[in-house]
This record gives sequence, C-alpha cells and structure tokens, in this order.
Amino acid sequence: MDSKKDLIQKLLKGIETGDAAAADVVNETKYIQHNPQTHEGSEGLSALFARLSKTNPRITFIRVFEDGEFAFAHNEYNFSSLRVAFEVFRFEDSKAVEHWDNIQPMMGPNPSGRGMLDGATEITDLDKTAANRNLVREFAEGVLVRRQIRLLETHVDDGLVQHSPDIADGASAYRSYLEAVENGTFRIQYHKVHRVLAEGNFVLCMSEGYRAGIHSSFYDLFRVAENKIVEHWDTIEAIAPRSEWKNENGKF
Repeated sequence: MDSKKDLIQKLLKGIETGDAAAADVVNETKYIQHNPQTHEGSEGLSALFARLSKTNPRITFIRVFEDGEFAFAHNEYNFSSLRVAFEVFRFEDSKAVEHWDNIQPMMGPNPSGRGMLDGATEITDLDKTAANRNLVREFAEGVLVRRQIRLLETHVDDGLVQHSPDIADGASAYRSYLEAVENGTFRIQYHKVHRVLAEGNFVLCMSEGYRAGIHSSFYDLFRVAENKIVEHWDTIEAIAPRSEWKNENGKF
C-alpha cells in the first residue's frame, strides 16, 4: 500500500503531466476543497490539471511529510514563473478527502542570501514529534498571535536560519520583522492558528491574519533542534474575497 507521502506526490504530479488519472487518488464523494480558486471534487482537480499542464509546468518536491491522516509537502512550481507552495491533504482509506494549500511567487534571495526552498531536508527526531509540535504551537499562539514578542528568544535560536524572503538570519531580525509598523499598525498580524502539523524535527503552522492590511494566509515551516526553533520557511498568500470563491469551504 502506498504511503501518504507517495499518494500526495502521485496526486500532485498530475499538475505536471495533465493526467486526469492522478485525481483518482481523490475520494470525490467526500472531498473538501479549501483552495478558493478550485471547484469541488476530482472533476475540479482534473480541469485544473488539464489547464495547468498546457503551461508545461514542472513540480519539484523539496520536502514531504506525514502526520497521522495528513501528508504535506513543500514544493517548487514552475508555471511559466517560479512559485513556492505548501500542499496539505487529509486521507481516509488511502484516498484524499480534504485539501489546503498556500502558494506565492518565488522571491529572494533574502538579506542573508538564502532562498525560499534551500536548507535542511532530513527528517530526524521522530520520537520528539509531539514535543516539537507543542513547542511551535506555543510559539505561534503566544508570540505570533498574542504578540508576546518578548518571549520570541525563549523559543527561537539566536542564530535562526531564515528563508523568508524579507528577513535576515537571526532571532533579532525576526523580532524586528514582527514588530514593523506600517500606516500606524503592525504590518504582519497573525489572528488565528488553524492547524499545526509535524513530523520529527519539522513543524508546519497554518495561520490566518493580515499583511499590510490584506487578509492573508500564513504557512510557516519550522525546524526544531534541542527545544529551539533553528530554521524557518514560509509562504504568504492573499485570501481571495468571498465573491471570487469557487467553493464554499473557506481557506482553512
């Protein structure tokens, strides 16, 4: 039986090949689509794959993880231009029944010369999955949502390796980014952490908030070592207004 990591790769390769059979990984009767720009069901996916395949896309899997009924991937997409994506699927009986994603144009390198996708890829510390998930959830809900910025260094290593395109390495640069004010309000505002997924030393937070006043989804991937966040990747995507949604499930 294919692992969930195999299934997510088989499904998403349909973007590259245009093969409608890739959507067979989906249980159409149960499938819940959280990409507001995509219709429900495998029919919606098949149409999406067929449309995207005409742009000669290339999909590169950089990191693929599994957490219980979920699989999630950190990918590079080349759809005539480079994009960075997080893809999340929930499975039942080896079929995808729910999907979330967060995609943004490739940017960078950042002030420390790092790209959005480079850095560590090895999954380790499987026995610490639960502890690492709890550490990152505490950081996200306390520092990011409740803005207890003074606690940032409690969770984040001073030498944080940073892949976010606008931020340099280090905990202090991350703090400055979160504290930045634009037009009288914080430029980055996290309002809610919706889901935290983890495998070993990697933890993904799926959050909602605002960037520069625009309703946005934040996907933050953290690598943890010795009870500290030591590396960070992200994507930020504007959430389309309700009038443009092609399904009624919401981004989260």
